[in-house]
Amino acid sequence: MTPSAEGIAASVRAAKTGKGLPPVHLWNPPFCGDLDMRIARDGTWFYQGTPIGRPELVRLFSTILRKDPEGYRLVTPVEKVGIIVDDAPFVAVDFEATGTGREQVLQFETNVGDLAEAGPDHPIRVVRDAETGEPSPYVHIRADLEALIDRKSFYRLVELCVHADHEGAQWFGLWSGGAFFPVIPSAELDGG
Repeated sequence: MTPSAEGIAASVRAAKTGKGLPPVHLWNPPFCGDLDMRIARDGTWFYQGTPIGRPELVRLFSTILRKDPEGYRLVTPVEKVGIIVDDAPFVAVDFEATGTGREQVLQFETNVGDLAEAGPDHPIRVVRDAETGEPSPYVHIRADLEALIDRKSFYRLVELCVHADHEGAQWFGLWSGGAFFPVIPSAELDGG
């Protein structure tokens, strides 16, 4: 029998110790089936087709989310269930920039309260739709989990972009944490 969202939440509360994230990478419980839970592209969490309206419950579930080779899973010490993620499990809803140029640091905040400083351990990547060319920017948050950077934040990021050499070509992109993250080839901006 597939557990309920309420049962999983109770298991997490019982297993949680301290203020840090639960050690889901250490847990290897049996797979109990798929739960009727979905994370929409805009970061809204749904349970049985209804948005979860309690931010503290969404935050709790987000702390036990893991990406396994088979897909996204909510993991407790005693059970593991599959959920659907439309795009990325989180949305980067804001960021703060400090410094400039190669010394710049971008710290992102997600819709569930996670913070991640972009850099070698938390890279930014931009995927462009093959048909429309529309960019979808992401930042790594933790353990194979990414956040889709929301549109308003991406527009602000573009204002911070500079031209730099990357892998032998000129790119328009971002510096953060000593790493350069390419957004678009400079030649495309020049019409070339």
